[in-house]
Amino acid sequence: MTDLSGISRTDTKARDPMFRTSLALRHFRGRVFYGLCLAGSLVGIILLIVLMNDIGQDGFEYFTRHFFTNYPSRKPEIAGFRGAIMGTLWVMTIVAALAFPIGVGAALYLEEYAKKNRLTSLIQTNISNLAGVPSIVFGILGLQLFVRGTIGYGPAICIGESCGFGRSVMSGALTLTLLILPVVIVASQEAIKSVPPSIREASYGVGATRWQTVSSHVLPQAMPGIMTGMILALSRAIGETAPIIMIGALTFVAFSPETPLDPFTAMPIQVLNWVSRPQAEFHDLAATGIVVLLITLLTMNTLAVVLRIKLGRESAR
Repeated sequence: MTDLSGISRTDTKARDPMFRTSLALRHFRGRVFYGLCLAGSLVGIILLIVLMNDIGQDGFEYFTRHFFTNYPSRKPEIAGFRGAIMGTLWVMTIVAALAFPIGVGAALYLEEYAKKNRLTSLIQTNISNLAGVPSIVFGILGLQLFVRGTIGYGPAICIGESCGFGRSVMSGALTLTLLILPVVIVASQEAIKSVPPSIREASYGVGATRWQTVSSHVLPQAMPGIMTGMILALSRAIGETAPIIMIGALTFVAFSPETPLDPFTAMPIQVLNWVSRPQAEFHDLAATGIVVLLITLLTMNTLAVVLRIKLGRESAR
């Protein structure tokens, strides 16, 4: 008799014709899926290159120093983007200052301190749902709550003789903060969840309190993911137009805001204003503004990747 004790089950299955056919089919499906993913990525990259090339050709003429130092004008040859750039910087600075501590704090509470019950589950579900709400809804909320200073009934929020913040930088910043907060919270939660439980257990094992564990171990480990989510959320906010229009941002601003309560405009609003003009020169100015906005977005996305790699290396030490 033939001794089959030395032949493993794996060798037997590998010699089976049905097994080889199934393995070849799985490899073929894997190559097809890889090809589809590669094709989808290439389509997006090619379309972006074509778009950038088309916009660059139209807007290259006005991409000069004066475009960044001059304010908007009725004459396209002297019109600039300074008011929109300064307004966007004001709004994004306030948004980042508000969204980061509130979003990260909420994520830390939900993941590290809150009890897992029906109330927590309800809050988590609503946060996830808010991340998919259309931006115009946040614009309507910001118009009522921050611009007018009321929720429709009851006493209004008045500062001196005026109620609300009016059509100011603060109203725009608060509205965009509400818009990106769900994204920041969800991204921060995922980053905190990725921290291995062994790090917490080791910290508790040497006598550390919960706050010492969270602040000294969990948060530094989760910071790369938190910063990436934060910058990507700001990238979304900087290109939003509907909420800013809804709260009444000005389309023609020949000055830079000096306080959070000053009127303002933003880069998407200024581009929209130029596109709506009938003259071809203003369309070229709009193309230049789009190039500036795209460069800003690509820079922020690149910064997110660099920060993730750098912070990841530091936390791994």
